[in-house]
Formats: sequence, C-alpha cells, structure tokens
Amino acid sequence: MKRIVWMALLALALPLAAFANDIDFGNSGGTLAGNASGLSLTGSELTQVAGFNGMGLVQGSLGSVAFTTGSLISGNVTTGAVFGPGGTFTITSNGTGGLPDGVIFRGTFSGDTTWTPEGTIGASGTINYILYGAISGTWYNGVKVSGGTAQLTISTGPNGFQGSVSLASGNTDITVTPEPGTLALLGTGLVGLAGVVRKKFKA
Repeated sequence: MKRIVWMALLALALPLAAFANDIDFGNSGGTLAGNASGLSLTGSELTQVAGFNGMGLVQGSLGSVAFTTGSLISGNVTTGAVFGPGGTFTITSNGTGGLPDGVIFRGTFSGDTTWTPEGTIGASGTINYILYGAISGTWYNGVKVSGGTAQLTISTGPNGFQGSVSLASGNTDITVTPEPGTLALLGTGLVGLAGVVRKKFKA
C-alpha cells in the first residue's frame, strides 16, 4: 500500500516541464522601427509554425507577428541597447493549415530585451542586428505560457540602424505546459493502474 501511495505522490509531483510542448513560429518581412521609447515591429508575416497541437511543419502565408518593446535602459539603437520589460507581443493566425483563426499568442516582454549589432559600425558592408527577449502571456485557449523570441534585422549601410529597417527573419518559441488539472488526472490514472497491477500480483 505504501508503494502505491508513493507512486501517486510521484505522479502528482511530476514537473510540468516534462510535459512541455515547444511551438516554433517563424516570421519574415515587415518594418522594425525604434528610438529611446522602444522598438516596434509592424507588417511582419507569419510564415511557418512547427509543433502546434501535435502537427508537423506548416508553411505559407499564415498570419502576422507584431510587437513593441519597453523603453531604452542603456546604450542606443545604433551601437547596441537594452530595453526594459513591457510592451506587447502578438502572433495572429489567418486559419490556414489547421491553425486556429485569430490571435494565437498575446503577451509582453517579461524581462530586459537586448538589441545587438553584429559587425563594426562605420566599416564597409552591412550590419546585422539581433533582438532577443523573453516573453510571457496568454495562449489562444487562455492558458498562461512563456517563451523567447529572436528577430534578425539587416541594416543596408555601414552606419548601422538609423531608426527604421526591414526585418529579415524572426523566430519565436512558445512553451506550452498542461494545466495542473490535466496532471492531476494523469496522476489519478497512474494510481488506478498501480492498483490493478497490485491486485494481479496478489492473485
């Protein structure tokens, strides 16, 4: 009997991360603009989704990705910066490929967001910038979720970002975990299974 109780406790205490499902969103295009008040992305197209509700890779013109960051904390938008938490982050689907029609994720930047140039400002050639930040918010079905996003922009000149640039590509990863009630059901099921096994061993 003690063994069954321990199995039940173990089942109920299984970490949520063990059941996490990572959904990957890809986007491209649009305009990234910004200043000391923050950065904003508009007009970026959602181009691929992988792992949504057990589905494989879905590609095409699937919707849109848009965001704003918090205000500038340090640095500047040309040579590199850190923006504070806040702003908005929205992933919207147009219902293509089995995805739900409407907002899939609505949230905010939950921590500092970094804006980093790759290359030397003033040198010849183009300068790439990567924006990275942790995000948290609400899934399309009301579940609270978290994740991270990395957005790559390309400055077309050696002087770097001058307030507005076209986005090359972006990647956003959302981690979805079951609600506690789902885990409780799993634990109850395992307890019942343990009872059946125990009876068979006794027999």
